[in-house]
Amino acid sequence: MSGLSFVDVCSGAGGLALGLERAGFTPRLLLDNESSACDTLKANRPHWNVLKADLLDFDPVDHPEVYDVDLLTAGLPRVRSSATVTRQSSDAESRLIEATAYLVHAVQPRALIIENVPTLVDEESLAPVREFLREELEHLGYVLAWFTLNASDFGVPQHRMQGILVAVKRQWAGAFRPPRPSVDEYVSVGETLAPSMRSCGWPDADRWAAQATSVAPTVVGGSKTHGGPDFGPSGTKAKWRRMGVYTKSFGNEPPGPDFRWDPSLGDDGLVRITVDQTALLQGFPEAWVISGLKTARYRQIGHATPPPVGEALGRAVAEALNGDPRPPAAG
Repeated sequence: MSGLSFVDVCSGAGGLALGLERAGFTPRLLLDNESSACDTLKANRPHWNVLKADLLDFDPVDHPEVYDVDLLTAGLPRVRSSATVTRQSSDAESRLIEATAYLVHAVQPRALIIENVPTLVDEESLAPVREFLREELEHLGYVLAWFTLNASDFGVPQHRMQGILVAVKRQWAGAFRPPRPSVDEYVSVGETLAPSMRSCGWPDADRWAAQATSVAPTVVGGSKTHGGPDFGPSGTKAKWRRMGVYTKSFGNEPPGPDFRWDPSLGDDGLVRITVDQTALLQGFPEAWVISGLKTARYRQIGHATPPPVGEALGRAVAEALNGDPRPPAAG
């Protein structure tokens, strides 16, 4: 599975792009409108062609490297599960979906991946979005496959449901199969974070890890317009607290030798996880640098596609594209 190329829009921290790289794809262009995200991409892969630009303003005519590409990918901002997303309005998420479809018109990749909320796959209020994509893509010769994936099925220590659209040109579409789980047992929070928790000499690290035996709840990036790093809604915070984790703020570094972990003491006895540790829970390698201040870094992480999920999707698409194409059906 080599020699395949891709263009990635709304690239964020590069989780999807890193996964595709592992699956044998080479990026032609990565696009994001956030400076911190572009800095992250450049810090980790200086040779990648990274463009800071808004997808709504992007004109492929000015970037001929995006033509004749195998795969276009888009980890788009999450659409809202509401009837308001069906209106022709200033709704940013819907406009980005439209812009992605129009970019497919111009670029004509052999395949497309859109990653978003799981409700995009089957919720009735989002049916107009699915119908829009069907109408825009089918007449261009794509066959659409909608499905959901849970990141925990691919070795990510997190319950994270994702809605996926894979559209493949008809002559290769028959060979595409959604990726199947790659692990037999889920990877736990404790197993993932134990080495990091030990790194500053915390004597309770292994005792804490031994009881953190479940996957993490969904790591959320939060809004770009207000608020700092946050663990999410009350139900999510309750799950973290059951693992002995403080949920009102993040730590700046793992606990040191003097910290006493004792949940019976309330907040004072709970461990604080760091933003870097949330990147591990998203499946990023420890060496992957997330640029920016704490809030910007956490949002990049929380909004990312876990790299192992990106790799699984890339391998599934590559297997289809590397097969023998069938002639398009007449008509």
